[in-house]
Amino acid sequence: MTYFEDILKARERIAPFITRTSVITSDSLNRMLDAEIWFKLENQQKAGAFKFRGATNAVQNLSEKEARKGVATHSSGNHAAALALAAKNRGIPAYIAMPENAPEVKVENVKKFGGQITFCKPILQAREDTLYEVTAKTGAVFIPPYDCYDVICGQGTAAMELIEEAGLFDVLMTPVGGGGLLSGSAIATKNISPETLVIAGEPLEADDACRSLKAGKIIPSDNPKTIADGLKTSLGKINFEIISQYVDEILTAREYSIRAAMVLLRKQGGILAEPSSAVPLAAITENREMFRGKKIGMIISGGNITETLFRKLTKGL
Repeated sequence: MTYFEDILKARERIAPFITRTSVITSDSLNRMLDAEIWFKLENQQKAGAFKFRGATNAVQNLSEKEARKGVATHSSGNHAAALALAAKNRGIPAYIAMPENAPEVKVENVKKFGGQITFCKPILQAREDTLYEVTAKTGAVFIPPYDCYDVICGQGTAAMELIEEAGLFDVLMTPVGGGGLLSGSAIATKNISPETLVIAGEPLEADDACRSLKAGKIIPSDNPKTIADGLKTSLGKINFEIISQYVDEILTAREYSIRAAMVLLRKQGGILAEPSSAVPLAAITENREMFRGKKIGMIISGGNITETLFRKLTKGL
């Protein structure tokens, strides 16, 4: 079902609601890495991350009958806030199953956009059970955070905008967790520019996507320990099929490199990025020869991080 036309339709559908985020480059960072890197700043996106694109496409594409009883999901972070805002824009309720240990800033984001939260134990089974109870009670439509075709097509619009702004690339990079951003970006990029390499960055301590691509089957994430909290999720089924077809490589990055990349983005690019967003740049710094002289497009996936947490994570760098 990987149809480029559906990303084009998604772009029209979400245009009235999303922010067309900035595209920038950093001369000092380019000199440092001997490459030309263009950043798509989805940390500027409404609700603070690229997730708002996919959530908006999924919500706006529901029929009137489907939308009437609202939407629901389970999420501890950016998808929860994105879905709450997307639902608010359509005038329907959003029901969110959130783990009781979810970061306070993310809980407040969901509440700010009118999401109705049901807290649960911080394990996947509890999240899924709570979601089932909520949808059974309300009749709301479940919108998954990444393993959903409409969500994937919405996420693919960011790569399309990046290419429109800065031209064709030798390499296009995103982080990878569940695979929504990567799979959507891969479809868009390979349809516009088949010669462009699509490469993902992934934490070494949460490298299930890298291992899955090499093995040719989904290898679930097993107790990942990384500061890139948005990338701990296992790949979705639809996402894996698309990634297997369109993605050229997944590179891993060590925890130190991720923290150092956060500092590079802040000091050289003026970008306050959450750890997940810095992983592709970290992968470049660990594989400099591979990227030397290349023109690279990179999606900064989100910026839901406080100054206090940034300082804590990058202390001593």
